[in-house]
Amino acid sequence: MEFSNPVIIWACVGVVLMLAEVIVPGGIVILLGASCLIVAGSLGIGLIEGVAQAFTLWFISSMVLLLAFRQVTQRLVGGDSHVDNTDEELELYNQQALVKADIGPGEKPGRVEFQGADWPALGDGSLIPSGSRVRVICRDNISLVVEAVPADQHA
Repeated sequence: MEFSNPVIIWACVGVVLMLAEVIVPGGIVILLGASCLIVAGSLGIGLIEGVAQAFTLWFISSMVLLLAFRQVTQRLVGGDSHVDNTDEELELYNQQALVKADIGPGEKPGRVEFQGADWPALGDGSLIPSGSRVRVICRDNISLVVEAVPADQHA
């Protein structure tokens, strides 16, 4: 048995790719390995011959297998599916921040420290002094709209 035989090479590559699915899960590598086995079988029975035909068959069979069985392998193998909250306004609401520069009186903006960053902040028109705790109501463009937190509700 000669190792330069293309049938053996394609079969070995196919088996290695299929075993690599254990290391690289996702259902794609196993289908590429199956395509290699299809090419090895086609070379073995004389359906195709030559490198160009072998790679063409591998490419076509890989595409067909991927399109046909990707959903099946994805269900069997599983995968990472993580759904995050995409509404940033909900993440901001009711969170507390520290006032860094006086907010108000009136429409005078101030600054708050929120989630480790300084943000411009707008209040309800009353003076909110520096060092106070505030609750985030919403975001207005790049400014946070805040309200004072009573001293007994500090977190």
